[in-house]
Amino acid sequence: MNTKTSDELRLSVLGMRCAGCVSAVEGALAAVEGVTSVSVNFADHSAVVKGQADPELLKQAVKAAGYDAAVMEGFEDPAEQEAQELQRYRQLMKKAAVAGAFGLSLMVAEHFGWLPEIGSSTGLWVWPEIALITVSVLIYSGWHFYSGAYKSLTLGQANMDTLIALGTGSAWLYSCIVIDYYDTLPSLAKHAYFEAAVMILAFINLGSGLETLARGKTSSAIRQLIGLQPRTARVIRNGEEMDVAIEQVGLGETLRVRPGEKIAVDGVLLEGHSTVDESMLTGESLPVEKTAGAEVVAGTMNQTGSFLFTATRIGRDTALAQIIKSVRQAQSSKPEIARLADKISSVFVPAVVVISVLTFLIWYAFGPEPSLGYAFVTSMTVLVIACPCALGLATPISVMVAVGRAAQSGILIRKGEALQTAGKLTCLILDKTGTVTEGKPTVSTVEAIGDISEEQVLHWAASIESGSEHPLAAAILSAAEDKQIKLEKVKQFAAVAGHGVMATINERRVLFGNKALMDEQGVSFTRFNDRLEQLSALGQTPMLLAVDNKITGIIAVSDPIKKDSAHAVQLLKNQGVRIIMVTGDNQITAHAIAEQAGISEVRAQVLPQDKATVVKELQQAGEIVGMVGDGINDAPALAQADVGFAIGTGTDVAIESADVVILQGSLLKVPEAIELSKATVINIKQNLLGAFFYNTISIPVAAGLLYPLFGILLNPMIAGAAMAMSSVTVVTNANRLRWMKFVEHK
Repeated sequence: MNTKTSDELRLSVLGMRCAGCVSAVEGALAAVEGVTSVSVNFADHSAVVKGQADPELLKQAVKAAGYDAAVMEGFEDPAEQEAQELQRYRQLMKKAAVAGAFGLSLMVAEHFGWLPEIGSSTGLWVWPEIALITVSVLIYSGWHFYSGAYKSLTLGQANMDTLIALGTGSAWLYSCIVIDYYDTLPSLAKHAYFEAAVMILAFINLGSGLETLARGKTSSAIRQLIGLQPRTARVIRNGEEMDVAIEQVGLGETLRVRPGEKIAVDGVLLEGHSTVDESMLTGESLPVEKTAGAEVVAGTMNQTGSFLFTATRIGRDTALAQIIKSVRQAQSSKPEIARLADKISSVFVPAVVVISVLTFLIWYAFGPEPSLGYAFVTSMTVLVIACPCALGLATPISVMVAVGRAAQSGILIRKGEALQTAGKLTCLILDKTGTVTEGKPTVSTVEAIGDISEEQVLHWAASIESGSEHPLAAAILSAAEDKQIKLEKVKQFAAVAGHGVMATINERRVLFGNKALMDEQGVSFTRFNDRLEQLSALGQTPMLLAVDNKITGIIAVSDPIKKDSAHAVQLLKNQGVRIIMVTGDNQITAHAIAEQAGISEVRAQVLPQDKATVVKELQQAGEIVGMVGDGINDAPALAQADVGFAIGTGTDVAIESADVVILQGSLLKVPEAIELSKATVINIKQNLLGAFFYNTISIPVAAGLLYPLFGILLNPMIAGAAMAMSSVTVVTNANRLRWMKFVEHK
């Protein structure tokens, strides 16, 4: 019975060596029944397959296309991945060393005249032996190219392996013809190219080895995230503590975490107290205090205390697993800028073969003597130098590094397109609550009137609010708790919707609420109107306290702006982005908060369903719009925006609707994401320009364009080295993004 993939499957693909390979693998996987979409990432040699398909059929399809595949499930071991990459690097370097050592020896021997002439009596037995040794070296150092070329040929395709096999194979074959027909060839054509064939493989294997080493660094962010996942967890079963494999932890189980241990799964604290280092997931360096009821996340590091918690999310459902999945999806996705490279790469290899054949015919028909020798050398050089590896790597390698760099900074890029678009934003909409502000009301003003103290005012207010479920009540009770105020018993409690609360405390009538409540209950308050308006203008919500029908205090609650919101807004303005705050709050509060944050454009009293309409209006006016929000009511606007930024402390719905998730609550990460986007697009353009320039210039030079003017012909060995180094250059340039420093934050 076949096991179908559900929704998505990730494959590791072995044997891909150029952009042409990507097209072949994508085509093979897309043809499997049940597959709805395929994304192959050349940078990390993986494929993401969506749909309902049999994993075995997927692997068979890849093998039939000339490659190998394995299903990647769960968390791979980072140490095992690194060991595999190191082993591949060593194999390539060993193959490069064998080919290089023999090729160099042959070149030195020829240069100093230590080898007999090919047609001499000694040469008749020495050169055939050299031919045999050469073919042995070619098989050892280049078998992966020849087998790949053969499999491609059987499928009617052509790739990088095709070019290398044709180039080195024809060099060896031509050299054998020189040995066998030495006497009948023109004198200038009597040269063997055994050393060129093996040196080409030496350089290409060296380049592939260096590329493997550099490419390994690009996925270091993923490996670090995977490395956060502990292999075991300490669970409490039947009253006993025991260590079990992470896969055996069930939902609802109670786990213990000791000082210095990693948290195994997501959960909620049951008892205990500690601080947890969440820096690898959020980018926030300060540890977070955890008490009963607090959420903990898999992969974060417990520091000081020991605590018990209950598992709420396990396996692939943990926040860490979802982050790794999102990072991989983003790394595998193709931004618009990559499509041009894909189109060119798909026709590049066949075009090069045609150019090589034309080069051979032109040189053979019109070239100087020995025309056959010139025709052979130039056509072989075209084949070798034109491999489109750099072109295929140009975009995905930069995307991989940038997404990894973002993850290390607490920015989760869920879609590759966002990486390209974020740097083009002209307008950014900010939600107020939870985005610009903390999203948690706190007591900002306590004023006593008459002969009682501020502490007494808070004492009365907290006592009466102890029976209320209003959001502002929590702020007042929290303020009382901070001051260790003991609450009084409340009798005859009554809540008046939209107005406030009233009750009897210590046989005294207590009212706490807005002006409407006081007016309704006949309490005089008009002399406090100016003060109430002043507090409202500051973005605070003032409430009046009356004891025995006499105003005795004012308490104002506000949702303060985050400490870094104003600086983040200034950084965004420095980037040339227009900032608009859109909120459902009233005009007075909205403008007060906007003024504190340095925002000049405000749209207040906007209904939740109308936020997406605001985004659409701006888009129709020609703006490229970003949206930053954290609530369910922000989800439609996040989806409508060109780039949606969700504050990771917000709801799952908002996060799922966003293109970029800020794993901590800081707005400073938004200008960082924009800065990284601009740097990535520049990096991709540099890579593409370099790859296009390399191929555009090198192919005509290899074909002999400079020979009639300057007498310059490109040596096939130099061509092989240049081709290999072009890929290394692209990977090295992309890796610069790993060390990118963001604009200094105050």
